[in-house]
Amino acid sequence: MSTGLTQRSGLTRRPGLGRVKAARAPLYAVCLGFVVLVVLAALLAPWLAPYDPNAVDLSAALAGPAPDHLLGVDAAGRDTLARLLLGARTSLLGPLGVVVFSTVAGVAVGIVAGWRGGWLDSVLSRSTELVFAFPGMLLAILIVSVYGEGLLAPVIALAIAYLPYVSRLTRSLVLAERERPYVSAYTVQGHSAWQICLRHVLPNIAPIVLAQSTINFGYALMDLAGLSFLGLGVPALTPDWGRMVFDGQTAIQHGYPLSAVLPCAFIVLTVVAFNVVGERWADRVARRTP
Repeated sequence: MSTGLTQRSGLTRRPGLGRVKAARAPLYAVCLGFVVLVVLAALLAPWLAPYDPNAVDLSAALAGPAPDHLLGVDAAGRDTLARLLLGARTSLLGPLGVVVFSTVAGVAVGIVAGWRGGWLDSVLSRSTELVFAFPGMLLAILIVSVYGEGLLAPVIALAIAYLPYVSRLTRSLVLAERERPYVSAYTVQGHSAWQICLRHVLPNIAPIVLAQSTINFGYALMDLAGLSFLGLGVPALTPDWGRMVFDGQTAIQHGYPLSAVLPCAFIVLTVVAFNVVGERWADRVARRTP
């Protein structure tokens, strides 16, 4: 067996690199499976939930797991399993809105800045730096304080906060794509800049942007859960994981932590799963990029 660096197919590889990748494969498979299960649970929640998530049964308040309530009941007498399932819909819908808005707007800004360059690039770059200087959570708190409770205001605020990350990534990718031979070839053939960007540049950079957006999804979920925990997200009666952690504080004080621990665990596991999946996709795209 050879030691040190070995050459295979023209690529330099370190010893043990294959073992490291093999060790990461089970973690990626578990995280991807968990993401799929959470998404399916959110989609099928109305049919899977055993009770109305807002149905109150004070006689069973703070009851532990039982055949009637598999995951117990919170301090208000509401079934924990039903609120977890219905809460998954709200907890995933908000981050999805953040990612969609920030990705669409960020890609548009990044393409314009990277392709046009000059003063337009400078103006757009300085504008995104100004957004960087303003914390996203603080922006969300300010908007919610003006427009009141609800999911729309925090989603818009966090989407604005996430936009610079996507635009900077897109700009750097577009600058690299501009130097590729196919761009000059299409330009000589008379294709306009917008045709080249939309038909060729955008499809080439899309996998990397989508991988980054998957990572952003996890962070957005955590931020929105934090806002709900502070009472600045969804209304009080709306099932949401962050709100469940807030409501579960009373149960913890009485020695029944399950109604707060379970949503907290789902938030952490979902964020970790999306980050692992997004980073794995980003690594795959990076290895395929010449």
